[in-house]
Amino acid sequence: MGYRQWLWLGLLLLSPALWAVEAESENCWTIEDDALRLSCYDRQTRIESDPAPDPRLSFWQNRYPDKDQTVYSLLNARWELADNLGKFILRPYKPVYFLPLYYNNRPNPLPRSGNPRTSVTDPLDLDYAEAKLQLSFKTKLEDNLFGENIDLWFGYTQSSHWQLYNSNASRPFRETNYEPELMLVHAMNFRLGEYTARMIGLSFNHQSNGRSEPLSRSWNRVILTLGLDRPDWAILFRPWWRVPETSDAEDENPNIVDYVGRAELLVVHRKGNTQQIAARFRHSLSDGSDSRGSVKIDWSYPCFNRLRCHVQIFNGYGESLIDFNHRSTSVGIGIALLEWF
Repeated sequence: MGYRQWLWLGLLLLSPALWAVEAESENCWTIEDDALRLSCYDRQTRIESDPAPDPRLSFWQNRYPDKDQTVYSLLNARWELADNLGKFILRPYKPVYFLPLYYNNRPNPLPRSGNPRTSVTDPLDLDYAEAKLQLSFKTKLEDNLFGENIDLWFGYTQSSHWQLYNSNASRPFRETNYEPELMLVHAMNFRLGEYTARMIGLSFNHQSNGRSEPLSRSWNRVILTLGLDRPDWAILFRPWWRVPETSDAEDENPNIVDYVGRAELLVVHRKGNTQQIAARFRHSLSDGSDSRGSVKIDWSYPCFNRLRCHVQIFNGYGESLIDFNHRSTSVGIGIALLEWF
């Protein structure tokens, strides 16, 4: 199937459902047993008398109006800030998706790093259209490691770009980034305006593409995380410090922070159990010609039973490690198993 056919398929996925199945109500009067017939009428009366959701309230406030809303924070649900569900159990981390159509307006056939050892001289054969997939999970390694409410987590994320339609080059995986991470997470609970600060974390993050020179890329970071939320909203601010290489000759991607950035801001909004939109902003925290970064938007909604239709838009530098200093715009469509929340 060519990329044009995938494009039509993607447009179909983006369209909302065009039909609805009308559930046929029970014919209670046909039930002969008196008790069962009364139960049928009672059940229909309760359904019809349920109040409509108040659009001014969040999903959790409508569903659990008498509960303490702090229990149902998005960050608590993902990081067990008020619960303890046990150790060494796989849990969601970042989104898990497959985008069969991912269109890049500026492929990078000559990846260059500023280091001659890791700069390509022979152009790569690349198509504009490819596929993208991401896997991600985390698990708790230890509770109350250095004190109360300080937990140790391990996370892993793998993101791949697959030249699925490039038959001339035997449909290779163009780039795969591997990202293991050790995270210390401390639970908090204090108000900051309309939001509640839920967590602060410190992590050691390694990211690499596992390739040999001149395509090898890798770096290490120490990342500070501050997480805030309110019903149906979550904000994560993550500044980082790059661990220096032992020498300039060993640096596979010099000045990566001037392109990929020195911090990111993630804002996620969930409309009940339907749509979810996430915006991730990265910036070099510099001005002038060094003012660079990226914006990534992810939007999803339920479709295909338990799956979610997923749309991703990216603009800027560092869409993958091999393209850390290459600016591009990409649009992808597909399905997701898990989202941020």
